[in-house]
Amino acid sequence: MDAAFAGTVPCVNHVEWRQEPSEIGSGDGALRSPVLIVAFEGWNDAGESASSATRHVADTFDAQPFASIDPEPFYDFTNTRPFVAIDGNEQRQIEWPENEFAFARVPTAERDLIVFTGVEPQLRWRTFCEQILDVATQLGVEMVVSLGALIADVAHSRPTTIYGTSGDAELRDQLGLQPSRYEGPTGIVGVLHDACDKAGLKTVSLWGTVPSYVPHANSPKAALALVDRLGSLIDVPILGRDLVQEAADYESQITELVEDDLETRTYIEGLERSYDEALRADSDSSAEMIEDLEKFLRDQ
Repeated sequence: MDAAFAGTVPCVNHVEWRQEPSEIGSGDGALRSPVLIVAFEGWNDAGESASSATRHVADTFDAQPFASIDPEPFYDFTNTRPFVAIDGNEQRQIEWPENEFAFARVPTAERDLIVFTGVEPQLRWRTFCEQILDVATQLGVEMVVSLGALIADVAHSRPTTIYGTSGDAELRDQLGLQPSRYEGPTGIVGVLHDACDKAGLKTVSLWGTVPSYVPHANSPKAALALVDRLGSLIDVPILGRDLVQEAADYESQITELVEDDLETRTYIEGLERSYDEALRADSDSSAEMIEDLEKFLRDQ
């Protein structure tokens, strides 16, 4: 067992509980209509945007860790290697891949949050997802929202595009989402959504976009966009003041970085034109729809 969990509630399956499920939030009453927010470092996390977003949510609401998933059965440690660190007593500590649950009360909203931030495993994905589902079921989670980020042909100087989808047709209509048309290799997020759908648990997937010409740079701009979209989706106000400044710094730093690179600058200008043209087309289409509706109403 991880040293951080020594003396805690014994492991049930592969979930290590710091508190019994019945005790979580018991001091202030049961969690209210909880939503589980999930993000994984790795393949699903371009620019570390999704994992940064979940950590921001956890920090904003002072989320309290209550359980984790034992990494031993799920990782090839020659691939995802643990780290050695020196603690305050000059003792060496092994830091294993962390998959941690935390809960947060949101006094200004009608629901509470459970935040899960993990690392995409290499092994036993179905069993791994069963652990998440077990925690969600025991705590009465009403919906799972996963956050992800992908590399795309987008300009850093334009608003981050967020794609949202759900496997539930009613939920798609209610939240204005689209059905996923993606076919191809998937990550742990795709497997988790499939498991949730089969278990009858509602899910939403939000994906932010990171510019392809800076794929390895952390993107607080995409993280901020994910946080904003998440807040509006679940009707929970999430403050992102620090992310706002970090996003502004990110944009200005990339602009400065590519200033002397003519080829990259020309490429970015093309992306900007494409974005602006698509925005104008959407605006023109909306204006035409309004005119058609007004004409219809006048004719009645």
